[in-house]
Amino acid sequence: MLRVEGELNALEAKVAQVADLCERLRAENGALRQQLAIAQSDATRLAEKIEGAKAKVEHLLSRLPN
Repeated sequence: MLRVEGELNALEAKVAQVADLCERLRAENGALRQQLAIAQSDATRLAEKIEGAKAKVEHLLSRLPN
């Protein structure tokens, strides 16, 4: 009987560890999703700035004499 109780206690401890790990991973996943959203927003903004700069350069080049 003592052996079964010890095994149940060990199993309970492992379940608690898994639950803690799950909670930490859930929080980390949320933080990573926020970081990804920010990075994607920055990438979009920078791509738009590049396109604007490209258009300006092309316009300036078109004004140069041949």
